[in-house]
Amino acid sequence: MFYSYFSKKRLTFITLILVGVLGYFSVGAAVAAYPDKPIKVIVPFAPGGGTDLVARTLAVPMGEDLRQAIVIDNKPGGSTIIGTDALAKSPSDGYTLVVATLAHAVNPSLKTKLPYSQDKDFAPVILVGVSPNIVVVSENSPYKNFAEFLAAAKANPGKLSYASQGGGTSAHLAGELFNSMAGTKLTHVPYKGAGPALTDVIGGQVDVMFATASAVGSLVEAGKLRALAVTTPVRSTTPALSKLPTVSESGVPGYSAGSWYGYIAPAGTPSNVINRLNASIKKGVQTPAFKSRVESEGLIIKTGSPEDFAKFLKIEELRWRTVIKDANITPD
Repeated sequence: MFYSYFSKKRLTFITLILVGVLGYFSVGAAVAAYPDKPIKVIVPFAPGGGTDLVARTLAVPMGEDLRQAIVIDNKPGGSTIIGTDALAKSPSDGYTLVVATLAHAVNPSLKTKLPYSQDKDFAPVILVGVSPNIVVVSENSPYKNFAEFLAAAKANPGKLSYASQGGGTSAHLAGELFNSMAGTKLTHVPYKGAGPALTDVIGGQVDVMFATASAVGSLVEAGKLRALAVTTPVRSTTPALSKLPTVSESGVPGYSAGSWYGYIAPAGTPSNVINRLNASIKKGVQTPAFKSRVESEGLIIKTGSPEDFAKFLKIEELRWRTVIKDANITPD
């Protein structure tokens, strides 16, 4: 009886160990299984723009690394709010992401109400890179370099104009930051899209535009626009832009503006999944195919940890909030 009692206790103990071991390996298998189905990447813009280019180019190496299809889902509208809201309402399982841009950081300051919580509904995954805006004028403009443009802007307050693709866009914010830091009064002329804005810059109806590199690269090469400077703190390493000075070194010290791209997931996404996605994207942006495609558009690859991206997002949100408030910027 004594032997039987302890035999049963020993059997129960061994059973508990086996259950624990099996449970451990079951959890491990579940973790290792991610991803086991296609991953959807929401692009909150129409096809064809810089954000779409980044997402589609990066989808190839991501898919190869994760061994799953990366499905691009364009959800334009509402200054990226429609696509971002779709992410906020998605399961926190790592199978839905959004390519976030500058709009994600400025929307809380531009909109009186958002359908999601900026601070509670998202989990940063990774920053992909930063792209400069380029200060461009018509090829027929009297300004041959940035110094000439800056001198004219200071000497003629309220008489020079700058175009943007709409209120609250990167071009608009870059122009207002320039006004604030340079002590100028360029008049903002908003358009519904970069195309019509650039058409009027080319035609001379508007003096200048702080345009995205992807929007003006071909126009500069074709001789329709003259590039005067880049808006990033350091010069671009892209061959086509490397000779352009920065706004900061050309008379407006400390000036820094531009576009950027990063990936975010729904809040509550497991940290191991976030880290797996981070590692995959970090690997993907270093592939020759991705680098050659996006660097030709002026993108400076700049990655890091999810925590690094979270800090970057908060800094962007706070610094543009000040610009938006001081210039009384409202979306069109």
